[in-house]
Amino acid sequence: MAHDILIVDDEPDIRALIDGVLADEGYEVRQAANSDQALAAFRQKRPNLVILDIWLQNSRLDGLGILEAIHREEPRVPVVMISGHGTIETAVQAIQQGAYDFIEKPFKSDRLLLIVARALEAARLKRENSELKLRGGSETELVGTSSLIAQIRNAIEKVAPTGSRVLITGPAGSGKEVAARAIHARSRRADEPFVALNCATLNPSRFEEELFGVEGGPDPMTQPRRPGVLERAHGGTLLLDEVADMPLETQGKIVRALQEQGFERIGGATRVKVDVRVTATTNRDLTAEIAAGRFREDLFYRLAVVPIRMPALRERREDVPALARHFMGKSAENSGVPPREISEDAMAAMQAYDWPGNVRQLRNLVDWLLIMAPGGPADPIRPEMLPPEVGSSAPAMLKLDRSSEIMTLPLRDARELFERQYLEAQLLRFGGNISRTANFVGMERSALHRKLKFLGVQAEDRASVS
Repeated sequence: MAHDILIVDDEPDIRALIDGVLADEGYEVRQAANSDQALAAFRQKRPNLVILDIWLQNSRLDGLGILEAIHREEPRVPVVMISGHGTIETAVQAIQQGAYDFIEKPFKSDRLLLIVARALEAARLKRENSELKLRGGSETELVGTSSLIAQIRNAIEKVAPTGSRVLITGPAGSGKEVAARAIHARSRRADEPFVALNCATLNPSRFEEELFGVEGGPDPMTQPRRPGVLERAHGGTLLLDEVADMPLETQGKIVRALQEQGFERIGGATRVKVDVRVTATTNRDLTAEIAAGRFREDLFYRLAVVPIRMPALRERREDVPALARHFMGKSAENSGVPPREISEDAMAAMQAYDWPGNVRQLRNLVDWLLIMAPGGPADPIRPEMLPPEVGSSAPAMLKLDRSSEIMTLPLRDARELFERQYLEAQLLRFGGNISRTANFVGMERSALHRKLKFLGVQAEDRASVS
């Protein structure tokens, strides 16, 4: 997407000259001759960069005043100051007030283009850095090798470059936001903002302010404009997290905003144009919400252009080891301590658990184990170190008291008991996938089928996806 640059200068010839130079390089250019025009253009559509003359004839504010007003409303927009009557003191003052650079007239086109490119790149890096800090380590990679995750990765790779809206459904904690961030990271908007609005935690009375923003008053110094998430996400992606919690009245307004790619700020009358890709998540059945009159059908069809379903963790138990090791590495890195190894029997116990809180619960457990599990960094985490609710779900194989039950049985019965419980644990470990279980235990697939039938072990054969 071409960068949008606003030129503010009282001389038409200078505006036309800069406009021509920038347009030839593929930039989108708008012009303003005074402070009122400049602030109106800025508020109508946030530019990526402003080129601002310091001395303006017939203008309520000079360039430094406009700079202050702009940065009160949106400090991330870079501003390059220009002047034909500049002094060192003026240049220093402009930089101190937040201008990116200062150019004296007359200037060469090459120098202007170089500074514009550098200012845009600096703003991009600054935005990325602030977003990384804000996310606090948010993921953009789906971890796991199960067929379900492979299918979701494939869907993301296909939809990400298209710009289509995506509705991601699934239970709480299943990784819906990770999938949304993965779509953004692989899209053509990856260098632009990713802005998330959590509809479940937002006060209903503040929804429209957060979405559309609040218009500034006559004096931008005392009543600055406050942009909403739609405006802050301009050029990038807006995530409506748990969209089913959005009030019905607001749903109608967001439908119109999506249709027109524009809106009016609260208290304003100017139509603000934005270019935003919208993704949404929900843990509810939206068709049931529509039938109950709690969700608008027209909004559903605008959001669900491409639906993606995130499975519960119990549906992809074979991914638990990869997820647990991934989270252990992340947690150790964030805590500044060595990672702990999770033993195979503890991992099998974790795979047997149903994880009502899904991936989020697993991550929290790994954080807890790193800090609270007995022993030192070199000691592996054993099943008995797991919380009771997790350890109690361990396969019988792991809880078998070898000094009691098995020792009272004849050899043949003991072997059958061992084999049954061993194979049940391995099937659980590999999510019921016969091929992967057979490969791990060292048997032919057909032989494993016969053995399971002989032992009375029920198994649903799930094919793997590479």
